[in-house]
Amino acid sequence: MNISHRIKIKLICDFYKMTSIIKKEIIRCCVITILLIGISACDNKPKEKQKSVSKLAREVDKIKLRDLKGQPIELNQYQGKTIFINFWATWCKPCVQEMPSIVGAQNILEKENIIFLLASDESEQQIEEFSSTGKFKFNYVKIENSEEMNVQALPTTFIYNKKGYLVFSETGARKWDEKKNIDMILKIIKEND
Repeated sequence: MNISHRIKIKLICDFYKMTSIIKKEIIRCCVITILLIGISACDNKPKEKQKSVSKLAREVDKIKLRDLKGQPIELNQYQGKTIFINFWATWCKPCVQEMPSIVGAQNILEKENIIFLLASDESEQQIEEFSSTGKFKFNYVKIENSEEMNVQALPTTFIYNKKGYLVFSETGARKWDEKKNIDMILKIIKEND
C-alpha cells in the first residue's frame, strides 16, 4: 500500500471518528432539549395557580341575566358559591313539573354554599306573573342570551362550581330532591374545600 492510500484511509477514519463525535453531540443536545421541553410541559402547577378569580368573571359572566326590574345581575357577586341555574319557561310543562323538586333541593341545601337561580327568556312581566302565584319561592331572573349559552331545549340546568367552572349541564327534567341528585350537588359544593 502506498503512502497516499494510507493517508486517504487515515483521513477517512478520522472523518468517521469526527462524524461519530458530532453525531453523539447532536444526539446529546437533542436528548437535553427533549428533557427540558418535557419537564416544562409537565410543570403545569404554576399555570393552575394562575387561574384566579378573574377566570370566574370570564366563565360565569358569559350568562347575561337581569332581575325582574330589568337590572343586570353580576354573577361574580356569588364568587365562592356553587351556582345552580335552571332555564325554564312559563309555558313549559316539564319545567313547571320539575319545580317542586328544585324547591325540595333548595330546602335540603339551604345551609350549603349554593345559590339557585331560575332563568327564563320570557318578558319580566310574564315571569313576574308566574312568580306572583306564590307556588314556588325562587330567585327568578331573565336570561338575555340563551342562544349564545347554547340552551336549546327546556328545562336545562347548568351548575357552576365555586371557581366559576361549568361542571354540570343537562337538558331535561330531573327530580332534584332525590338523594343521588342531592349527593351530586353536595359533591360539587364540597369540591376543593
